[in-house]
Amino acid sequence: MDLAKSYSKLRTMDDLVALRSQWREQGKKVVWTNGVFDLLHAGHVRSLRDAKALGDILIVGINSDASARNNKGPGRPLICQEDRAELLSALEMVDAVVIFDEPEPSAALQRVRPDVHCKGEEYADGKRPVPERAVVESYGGEVRFLPLHAGRSTTSLLQRICPPTEVEG
Repeated sequence: MDLAKSYSKLRTMDDLVALRSQWREQGKKVVWTNGVFDLLHAGHVRSLRDAKALGDILIVGINSDASARNNKGPGRPLICQEDRAELLSALEMVDAVVIFDEPEPSAALQRVRPDVHCKGEEYADGKRPVPERAVVESYGGEVRFLPLHAGRSTTSLLQRICPPTEVEG
């Protein structure tokens, strides 16, 4: 038996919908957040901890490899979706992980219907669009914005690992 798979919190969407129904019956507050989670770092962990503090159950949606590539560019993700799901599953504050193929999570949110949907504060006050907001609010859910953790991002890590080179001419 593959130990990594036996301890994984990775769920299919259908399984997650069934679990959500159980959690609703138990009166548990369900929180959702999502992202690529490529090169997991302290900023991710802090944001997940902040999200978990808003409820009883934390579901993390991760963009599939194809979705991440479409959103981030041809060199991404660096880490395959199965490995990203396993890394997130290992975190204590994460209760379930699901992989979705769409560029943004509206379809997944419509099915799961979490009580709270978390985004980074860079989306607050209309700074960036939140296309899934209408779905979340349509079923009575709430969109909350999590604080950013300065200097903690995959993009900044990639820039430090592979700085742009100057072309001599």
